[in-house]
Amino acid sequence: MERKKAENLTEELSKVKRNLLVDYGEYGSHLPDVDLIIYEPESCKIIAVISSKVTLRERIAQTGYWKIKLSQDKITKDIKVFFITPDEDRTLSNKKPCKKGRAIVEIDTNGGYILNEESIEESEKVKKFDKFVHDLKKLLGKNEKT
Repeated sequence: MERKKAENLTEELSKVKRNLLVDYGEYGSHLPDVDLIIYEPESCKIIAVISSKVTLRERIAQTGYWKIKLSQDKITKDIKVFFITPDEDRTLSNKKPCKKGRAIVEIDTNGGYILNEESIEESEKVKKFDKFVHDLKKLLGKNEKT
């Protein structure tokens, strides 16, 4: 979604924004740091958000943090949070020894997808990017042939 000032948002994007806000009580409501939002156009219900970064470092911890915050509110609790990276520093590539970034993806997100040519040790939550479209279709309840 292209960044726009709040007063310039269409009604649809305004609803999407409201459905993604994290409430901090007296400190206001704030949008999570994400790069892509997948939502149902008819209802503006958020299905998933995606964060992407070339190297993980603090960004993967932020992604895990946002998943935890989103899960604490009845409006945002079902939003899936994914991370996509070329994993240039190979933080996610190996199960053992498990690096901190891999542990965060495995426990605190809905999954991570690695976009590179190198081999990785896949799991239910850490996979090569070529499996992303299949998993997204599954999440959306779409037939694999569509």
